[in-house]
Amino acid sequence: MKIAVTYENGEVFQHFGHAKTFKVYNVSEGKVVSDTILDAAASGHSAMAAFLAENEIDAVICGGLGDGAKDALYEAGIEVVSGVSGNADEAVEEFLAGNLVSAGVNCHHEEGGCCCGYGEEGEGCGCGGSCGCHAPAFDGENVGKTVRVHYQGTLDDGTQFDSSYDRGEPLEFICGAGMMILGFDKAVADMKPGDVKNVHLMPEEAYGEVDESAIITLEIAQLPGSEDLEKGQRIYLQNPAGQHFPVTVLEKDDKNITFDANHELAGKALNFKIEMVEIL
Repeated sequence: MKIAVTYENGEVFQHFGHAKTFKVYNVSEGKVVSDTILDAAASGHSAMAAFLAENEIDAVICGGLGDGAKDALYEAGIEVVSGVSGNADEAVEEFLAGNLVSAGVNCHHEEGGCCCGYGEEGEGCGCGGSCGCHAPAFDGENVGKTVRVHYQGTLDDGTQFDSSYDRGEPLEFICGAGMMILGFDKAVADMKPGDVKNVHLMPEEAYGEVDESAIITLEIAQLPGSEDLEKGQRIYLQNPAGQHFPVTVLEKDDKNITFDANHELAGKALNFKIEMVEIL
């Protein structure tokens, strides 16, 4: 397997359509065995997808992604994980551990304009919708800026589901770029370094309501190896285009197995303690 990451100075580059280099990781038996830097020899959705396909790339990890780029990569049979920031090597390890969930299309343009600032005085970037920008549904001093925050996430019963404090490293992302769930993104828009805020998010500002159409039942005979899976186990399935997506085992009997492709926190109200560490 070969994984390509949009790359700049050790980090995941945030504008897919403007990526000048990719760091390509060769993976064997779930582990990185080698890596190399690959100069992008193309631009534009179709050309970039064709370039990656020619280099036998199986998956791409990037920051922002537009509809055109998503469709071109999908047609090329390349799996995409968007909405990723931070250290590229760490992102690949998280991907291999099954901990990354794609943000999907998170770049939305208006005709003739762009919010990323590429182009003449920030007007018209010409990136074709794949630069990673996103027209935010809210205002704030930090919109468009890279921020670093610490946070703790809990459910209403007090159960902790995530914490940057436990990892010892703040979360870094571009405020308003669609890289975070809406309520979290909005919460940091006007925070200053040193501020601490507690927010309560309903599902519509978090991971959405549960989508019943994302419940999938298959015959065990159709899925070799599924006979060994257990209820509650989190795995990846593969669609006809070769893209992997995470699911949870809901039910299983002697004949059938049922998976839930909803996000694990779909339908849940979430609480966050957010501490603004730095605005870059």
